[in-house]
Formats: sequence, structure tokens, C-alpha cells
Amino acid sequence: MKITFLGATKTVTGSNYLIEAAGKKFLVDCGMFQGKAELEEENYNDFEFDPKEIDFMLLTHAHIDHSGRIPKLYKEGYRNKIYAHKATCDLCALMLPDSGHIQEQESEWKNRKRMRKGEEARQPLYTAEDALRCLEIFEPVKYDEIIDITPEIHARFNDAGHMLGSSIIELWVEENGKRIKTVFTGDLGNNDIPLLNEPTMIEDTDYLVMESTYGSRLHIRNDHKAEDFLNIVSETLDNGGTVVIPSFAVGRTQEILYEIDKLKDIRKDEEFRRKYKTLMRVPVYVDSPLAISATEVFKENMDLFDEDTQKEISKGENPLEFPGLKFTMTADESKALNEDPTPSIIISASGMCDVGRIKHHLKHNLWNQKSTILFVGYQAPGTLGYNIVNGAKKVKIFGEEIAVNARIEYIEGYSGHADQEGLMNFIYSFIEKPKHIFLVHGEEESQEVLKNKIDEETNLPVTIADFGETYDLSQTVTLTHKAERKIPVTLKTEVISRLEKLKEEMKDMELAVREDMDSKELRDEDVFRINEKIKDLEKQILNVIEG
Repeated sequence: MKITFLGATKTVTGSNYLIEAAGKKFLVDCGMFQGKAELEEENYNDFEFDPKEIDFMLLTHAHIDHSGRIPKLYKEGYRNKIYAHKATCDLCALMLPDSGHIQEQESEWKNRKRMRKGEEARQPLYTAEDALRCLEIFEPVKYDEIIDITPEIHARFNDAGHMLGSSIIELWVEENGKRIKTVFTGDLGNNDIPLLNEPTMIEDTDYLVMESTYGSRLHIRNDHKAEDFLNIVSETLDNGGTVVIPSFAVGRTQEILYEIDKLKDIRKDEEFRRKYKTLMRVPVYVDSPLAISATEVFKENMDLFDEDTQKEISKGENPLEFPGLKFTMTADESKALNEDPTPSIIISASGMCDVGRIKHHLKHNLWNQKSTILFVGYQAPGTLGYNIVNGAKKVKIFGEEIAVNARIEYIEGYSGHADQEGLMNFIYSFIEKPKHIFLVHGEEESQEVLKNKIDEETNLPVTIADFGETYDLSQTVTLTHKAERKIPVTLKTEVISRLEKLKEEMKDMELAVREDMDSKELRDEDVFRINEKIKDLEKQILNVIEG
């Protein structure tokens, strides 16, 4: 049995693993690269395999960084089955056509720029129509049932607790008189995600392919995140401002709706009730057609919710509905939100602020001191959301420079990924420990810290997978091949232009920091925060030089 790592290697997007075993070639996930321009460019590269030669695919969950290149795979000739949990199939039926629509829009916009430069136009990665066609090959499965894909290959999907339908996949392969078991975690959920169950613990495996998104950190144990949410929102509304929440359309939006509904049951003291009434007096808009449709999928799959939520449902309550909740479907309805001075709460995608209606809401609210931008999810380096969370004074939206004057808040308790403790507990839970662990889906620093932690506490062999590496798992773990990453010529020119841009941004940063240092209102904690960010920047520059 061989496994080749073709995505989510030393980064958190593009999950894609090729397995060759028992005479078959198959994939686990086929995700899109997201974030920095050079990563997104990789989506256009040829696959490192012939799609027509792939016998089947196992899909851990519907998030685009795990499913987003399936339409491209289909477009290039793949026609065999994709096994995924039923809820994952339901969500992919929404998310992949939406992704195709975004590809078409972005291609049209980028082609206009190319034409102005005298460059050739480029076709979109895939279209909404391509995405709709690929849905015919999805094969829904249930949790906890072993499926016999071939007489020698068997799989079981287990609840990963990360999003609706997310799965930890157990894979058994019988080859040359030997049976090998491999577990793919997909993305492991945080233990206190609203609505969802905790990740399933697995008893045994030979090999473990594990995500490491938060491998270097512990989540702040935020048992009061609902109250923190209420405090931030009520203070903004009292000030006459609007609360804008960049939220992932699938998962995080539904969790927030649930949390808002549950606020009424938390406390009964007078001040809390006042804040709650303030929230209930204003409209809460879900401004994302995808989030609206996904909420309907959640309602249709309530049997997957955790025990506490099931009890509420049995009493006739719908945890995703409350007074004041409004859904905006059309672009005109969305635009009208920014023309209305009435304080409100706007939940809009995308969660990292790179595409979608959220950019319009940021453009109309970032400059306003009365408004609050409330982040509730992971922000990948290179994204607009990452820049805002990390203290940018100005950002560019639709080519226009916008001052960041709004209150910026981040509630960590809403993270959909297990932290270091959760990842270690998953390893500890194995009664029969894995012979070898492969770390994927994490930034390099996060993976190095987690690798050292596993080394120190379990003494289990750990490998941080790199792109294109093939490992033979038949006897001992052996690196047999390493494919070179293809870098488009256009990307080389982009590197040079980015260096020029960086020179100017360094000058702007120096002026901004010196201005801050001269401010009499600067607090010690502000100086510490700025110093830490400059130290991080120094490390990144050194990494580029050393690399």
C-alpha cells in the first residue's frame, strides 16, 4: 500500500491524498487551495495522476478545501463513485455549484485585467454547470457502517464533530496476505461546537493521517462565549452601530444562530435581560444565499445534532429560528442593508472575507467607529480577514483603500478545529496505538510544535508530509518518491512584483509604527502586541532568506 500526499502539506488547504493498494488507485479528498495567490494558482496545475485511472474517492467533508476540486476532477474525465456521508452529499450539492459560480465571476474579473495587459484570457477552473454534473457520482453513506468497496478494501465513516456530515474515515486494505488499517481524521472538531457531537474516538490503527491546524496552541476555554457575544453586540447596538460577522456559510453561521437563540436560557439577572432585549429589538440578517440554503440542510439533518439539541427538538423547538431573524436572498436586498442606518447584525460569507457579499459590508462599515467587525473563525495567512484581525490600519477592498476604524473583535470559542489538547487526546484514545503518524493540514510552525509534543509524550514515529511525497506502508514506512511542485511562469513574475510592493508596505509600516510610538494614548499592552507582530515578521523574513 502506498500513499502520496498531494495537498494540505505544510498548509491548511488543498487536501488530497492518492492511495495505491490491492490493485486500485483511489483518493481521499480533492480540495481547493485557498488563501495566498501562489496557493490559489496551484488549483490550475494538472493533477499528479490521471483522473480517468482513479477507481473511487472517499470524501471526509464538504468544506471547499477538501471538496473544491471535485468538479475539476470530473471535468477531466473522472466518472467513478465518491463515497461521503449523506449530509456531506447534501451540502456539496449547494457548495460546489456556488464555488463554480465564484470561479466564473473571478475568471471574468481577472480576464478583464489580463486583456488590459495584452495577456490571453483563461477559462475558469470550472463552472457552476460542471459542478452540478459531478453531483451524479456522489454515493451517500451512513456513520458507523462498514462499506465493502471491493473484496479487499473496506471503509467506515465516523462522526468527526467538525461540521454537519464531517467524517473520520477508517480504511482497511487486504494485500499480499496482510491487512493494513489507516485512519484519516479529515478535520477534527472542537469538543464544544454547538449542535454537533464530539469527535468519535477510534480504538486502533496501523497508520494515522491527522490534521494539525491548531497543533501549536490551546483554545481559550471560553465557557462564556455566548455572553461575550452578547456584550460585544449590545455595546455596539447601544452606540448606534452595526455588527458585521464574517462567517463561514456552512457550519459557523448555523452555530451562531443557535447561540443567539440559546441566550434567553442562560441568565435571568436584570442587566443580562436588558442586553438580550437590545439584541432582540434589532434585525439579525443572514446575508448569504449559500448560508440560507445550508441552514435548510441543517434542518433536514437534525438527527445528527448532539443530545442536548435533540431534547430541545423533541419539545417542538427549532434551534435555528428566533424572532427578528431575516434572510436576504437577492443582491438588491443585500445592498439595501448598507443603505439602512438602523443598527443591525449582519452575518455574511465568506468567513475569511476574500469573496462574497461580506466584502461589501466591510467596505461600508470598516471605516465607521460605531460599527464592530466580529470574527468567529480561523483566518488563513494572506486573507483579508487575517490582515484585519492582525491589526491592519488600512485594507484594500475592490481596489479602494479603506481605513480600519471599526471595533475589531475575535471570539475564539467558536473554532471548528480541535486544539493541541484535542489532537493529543485523539492519539491517546487509541487502545492500540498507530505505528506511524503523518501530519497534514497545518502551517509549518504548528506542525513542528505538534510533532515535538507527540515525540515527547508518546514516542510514536511522526512524519510531517511534504507535497508529492510517496510512502510505502507495506512493511516499514519508506519514502519511495517525491514529485516536484509545478510553478507557473506567471507566478515567478508575481513574486518579483510582490517584492516591489513589499518595499512600499514596509515604508508605510514604519511610519504607522512610529506614529503609534509617539501617541500618548498608547498602552503597555499595545506596545507588547506591536512588538510581537514585528518579531513574527522578522521570523517570516528570515524564513524566506534561509529558504
